[in-house]
Amino acid sequence: MFKQFLSKLPRKSSKPDSTSDPSGSSVVRSNSVKRMSSAVFPSSVVAGIEPLVPFKDVPTSEKLNLFVSKLSLCCVTFDFSDQTKNSIEKDVKRQTLLELLDFVSSSSSSSVRFTEPAILAMCKMSAVNLFRVFPPSYRERNDSDDNDPTFEPAWPHLQIVYDLLLKFITSPCLDAKVAKKYLDHGFILRLLELFDSEDPRERECLKTILHRVYGKFMVHRPFIRKAMSNIFYSFVFEAEKRGGGGGIAELLEIFGSIVSGFALPLKEEHKIFLWRVLIPLHKAKSVGGYFHQLSYCVTQFIDKEPKLGSVVIKGLLKFWPVTNSQKEVMFLGEVEEIVEVMSLVEFQKVMVPLFLRIACCVNSCHFQVSERALFLWNNDQVVNLIAQNRQAILPIMFTALEKNAESHWNQSVLNLTLNVRKMFCEMDEALFMSCHARFQEDEAEQCSAEEKRKETWARLEKVASMKPVTGKTAVLVTPLATSIAC
Repeated sequence: MFKQFLSKLPRKSSKPDSTSDPSGSSVVRSNSVKRMSSAVFPSSVVAGIEPLVPFKDVPTSEKLNLFVSKLSLCCVTFDFSDQTKNSIEKDVKRQTLLELLDFVSSSSSSSVRFTEPAILAMCKMSAVNLFRVFPPSYRERNDSDDNDPTFEPAWPHLQIVYDLLLKFITSPCLDAKVAKKYLDHGFILRLLELFDSEDPRERECLKTILHRVYGKFMVHRPFIRKAMSNIFYSFVFEAEKRGGGGGIAELLEIFGSIVSGFALPLKEEHKIFLWRVLIPLHKAKSVGGYFHQLSYCVTQFIDKEPKLGSVVIKGLLKFWPVTNSQKEVMFLGEVEEIVEVMSLVEFQKVMVPLFLRIACCVNSCHFQVSERALFLWNNDQVVNLIAQNRQAILPIMFTALEKNAESHWNQSVLNLTLNVRKMFCEMDEALFMSCHARFQEDEAEQCSAEEKRKETWARLEKVASMKPVTGKTAVLVTPLATSIAC
């Protein structure tokens, strides 16, 4: 296997146009080698260069040729599912990759510019080693509680390839105007597909590389944003099919840094991305895996254009997780961050529906949801906005606070509720007493309505008990039936 591995590569010979066969006679270079070198790399570049020769043993003028030959050597791939198979060849390839990495790192301090054949060779080697189709098990996660990541068996080689590609892209010796022809849209799309990998180490490398590509190749920036948007769309509308949120967190982290660089005023396409992509991403079942990055992207938009705060709040209320307490706690945290930076005018646009939802959260039987909602009053900026709009907010919140104070089972929630009631009372005692009087009136009306309902049911039961049973007519036969709640 080792001989076959090396036989695929051009060899250094004593004559430029010939090579020696095992019998010692001089023959023309084999057709197989010519086909391989001319199809992938220019034959004039790789001819006469032995890939296993160290860089230090060749003159400076030949180093780029040797660079291309070593890249050609690394285009041979192996099966890493069996670590004992082809161990010698794998070691040769690993050592060659390390040499290439050292060469690219050291070339940054020299005046050598990467030629077009060298760029082509690097893109080819990266594509052969990195671009692959993941098995179905990567995409179709089951619903088990086992969330341990899956590690790529070929990672010892893949890591060096990723490091090499990153060094190459960030090298000052790489001309972006030339490299954009090979690091093109197709190459970028294949990179984005790799975010489906379940190995977190690979996704981390991809995140860094894609971010550097976005920074260096300005011509590709609109395409990268569009391609990332398509991935988010696919995830939002096919979340159940895809299962988890692998790669979404890393892509959102990239997009967060992109948003921070947007010029003002924001373009319409960026606002559409916020409304159609970032806000719907909140509804996915696996939002907890990328919520921090998502929240960062949203707050970046609001920092750029504060009037978007009301738009985001409306979106969050639309996708509010009324049956998922963990997501509710996360949503409440994001709401606090958004309200904290909102202007008074934007806050007034959404305060009524927002505090209707917060009142429901305050009354939640899940103590963490109720506790997190009450923590909003620990934020001075939020309290300031509430105080300026207390005429509208206190009547919404008063009933929820009174019910908590009377009957909530959790002591911590009870204490927080009493503190918020005291805060409202000190804020505007007259308004507080007015709300308290209205609450007592409502309670009296509800008690009266309840009594009338009970009297009506009692009268119906009495009439039913006196009426004879005929045929299959359903009647109340026991007073216990009246204990069923309406």
